[in-house]
Amino acid sequence: MDGLVQGKVAVITGAGSGVGRAATLLFCEHGARVIAADIDGGNAEATAMMARDAGGECRAVTCNVADPASVEAAVTAAVAAFGRLDIIYNNAGITISPVPGKGLRSLVECDPEEMKRVEDVNINGVIYGCQAAIRQFEKQAREGAGSGGAIVSTASVAGLMGYGGVLYGATKGAVVQLTRALAIEVAGKGIRVNAVCPAGMLTHYAGMDPDSEHRGRILEGMGKAHPLGKPIDPADTAAAAMFLCSDLASNITGVNLPVDGGLAAGRKVGD
Repeated sequence: MDGLVQGKVAVITGAGSGVGRAATLLFCEHGARVIAADIDGGNAEATAMMARDAGGECRAVTCNVADPASVEAAVTAAVAAFGRLDIIYNNAGITISPVPGKGLRSLVECDPEEMKRVEDVNINGVIYGCQAAIRQFEKQAREGAGSGGAIVSTASVAGLMGYGGVLYGATKGAVVQLTRALAIEVAGKGIRVNAVCPAGMLTHYAGMDPDSEHRGRILEGMGKAHPLGKPIDPADTAAAAMFLCSDLASNITGVNLPVDGGLAAGRKVGD
């Protein structure tokens, strides 16, 4: 039985860890040929090796999504290696570093230089990925190599509701609106644009490094925050992204899909 993305060619950013690594391994398992792109080339190569060891087709590239030329180069690498592009998963993202021992920074505590970096990666990095992919999709259509394509981005439940840091939520809210507006703009070309919106997730940005002294407290807090009672695993988000990239979602576009254990739906009475 073929996989859900059998034969498709994908670029996945932020592939060196977390959701990006989980997505790379899952997409390869389901038959995709993947460019694992990450600002840390060593981590990207480690992911690619894991995928190849499991029987997948995967190559690593170093990619800074805040640099449009770097993103274009990742798409070019996919075409050079595998002949075309069918999917881009704009997953790379960062957050404002927390105050040690206190947690999230308030807006007035955010440093302008760090704010700009978060905006460049979380907003512009997604925009550059969309631009590069659309250009390639259009080129393939002009050359008679098939039309359409799939774009998926990692937004956040923080882009759908007041949750998490203010600046981080604002950048993810931008991705949410970009997803809606761009989906309408390119629908006539057969290009689908969607996003996944995870809640509290088991990544190093949440302090979930194995040796973190705060791991137990964070796990407990994440579980309590979600109606289903457990944190979001990167594999959960990766699976949702793969579904949106697959032909099972061929008539789905402009959707910001929560992967949040029910958080965006509301709270139980008494919580």
